[in-house]
Amino acid sequence: MSGINYSEKIPNNVNLSSDRTLQRALEHWQPNYLKWWADMGPESSQNMDVYLRTAVSVDPSGWAHFEHVKMPDYRWGIFLTPPEQDRKIHFGEHMGEAAWQDAPGEYRANLRRIIVTQGDTEPASVEQQRHLGLTAPSQYDLRNLFQVNVEEGRHLWAMVYLLHRYFGRDGREEADALLQRNSGSEDSPRILGAFNEKTPDWLAFYMFTYFTDRDGKFQLCALAESAFDPLARTTKFMLTEEAHHMFVGESGVSRVLQRTAQVMNELKTEDPAAIRRAGVIDLPTIQRYLNFHFSVTVDLFGADQSSNAATFYTTGLKGRYEEGKRTDDHVLKSDTYRVLEVKNGQLNEVEVPMLNALNEVLRDDYIKDSMAGVARWNKVLEKAGVDFRLTVPHKAFNRKIGTLSGIRVSPDGHVLTEEQWNANVDTWLPTPEDRAFVASLMGRVVEPGKFANWIAPPVMGINRQPIDFEYIRFN
Repeated sequence: MSGINYSEKIPNNVNLSSDRTLQRALEHWQPNYLKWWADMGPESSQNMDVYLRTAVSVDPSGWAHFEHVKMPDYRWGIFLTPPEQDRKIHFGEHMGEAAWQDAPGEYRANLRRIIVTQGDTEPASVEQQRHLGLTAPSQYDLRNLFQVNVEEGRHLWAMVYLLHRYFGRDGREEADALLQRNSGSEDSPRILGAFNEKTPDWLAFYMFTYFTDRDGKFQLCALAESAFDPLARTTKFMLTEEAHHMFVGESGVSRVLQRTAQVMNELKTEDPAAIRRAGVIDLPTIQRYLNFHFSVTVDLFGADQSSNAATFYTTGLKGRYEEGKRTDDHVLKSDTYRVLEVKNGQLNEVEVPMLNALNEVLRDDYIKDSMAGVARWNKVLEKAGVDFRLTVPHKAFNRKIGTLSGIRVSPDGHVLTEEQWNANVDTWLPTPEDRAFVASLMGRVVEPGKFANWIAPPVMGINRQPIDFEYIRFN
């Protein structure tokens, strides 16, 4: 079960050839996917040979193979982790029952909605990033961008397989619609707001892959607990690939900080204007980018109180992050959780039923994980002898979803008037001038081993290759 059959038109480890109707349906969808990739995937990349990893096994160790391949020829496929024998549902009202191998009729609509929403994020991020290859700071970074892109494409395939296999005509129509919506489109935008934002430059890309792909990690972890076994097995393998995307973001920002700190020490100044004149990104601008991408991403977890979240948990469709490590009763009917509300112009915590607060539980787990990486970024500055420290803004800052939507809160958690917000917002969120400055630094560097002035080289190359390895062959 751990091996993947690459001899078939659609590589898979689900014995696709045994279901001719399903195979034909997916083979009918495949050309539409390839057309979407040609139209909306990485710009001007069709003829490049890219050093990509391809899954050859779903075994966590030794699962990937590296070689140069043209991205349109990448073997996207359908890979599920092996089934767990006698797997039982371990939370909600069906706890102790056998995990479902098919979608129960009464839960089909909610399951389909969950799968469609997850599936919609995958092509959206490819669309958001499609122009970045034209301004890559190195071959190493260009290769990492393309690796993220092809894996997001494969994650789309993962969700499309579930829709085709388990949801009949409705599933096939939803799979088609995943290629018809486009990030930022006025007529048919992507479902979630963060996936309609632009990713115009590489600092935004690193922040996106650190913060927004981390949301992906937490959502996939919650779905990997699902009583619907095919969804759980699909998302477990997606998590193996997702780890690289977060690495790209964390290491990318670290390298930007390293280079900025180096220039600050050389010039013996903390003046942002002097740093910019030297052609690197000043630390306050990096903080503003962090604030923006963090706040946009925490909205992805949904409203702080949600009857849908309660329903998804109680019925076994979606668990919590690391559900199996928690020591409560995994039913939660008598449990409470503290969420924020604004009262008399101040943020206060109020206890609510935990089942209704499960979005907030997942959001808080995410924030804790995000803060750990920001602490590692600060170690880069500390090691360089720079006093500046990056901070994670308050979770009520710049919110557009839930109880905190539209309430003006500073990064340190103080409720503000509209006038106070307007007077300070340009010190907290990227301004058009910030974005124009960062854009002015973006220019493609293609010589192996060379890097743009605003970013430091990585410590090591991909798959133990040297840093000056030819990751991209421009044909």
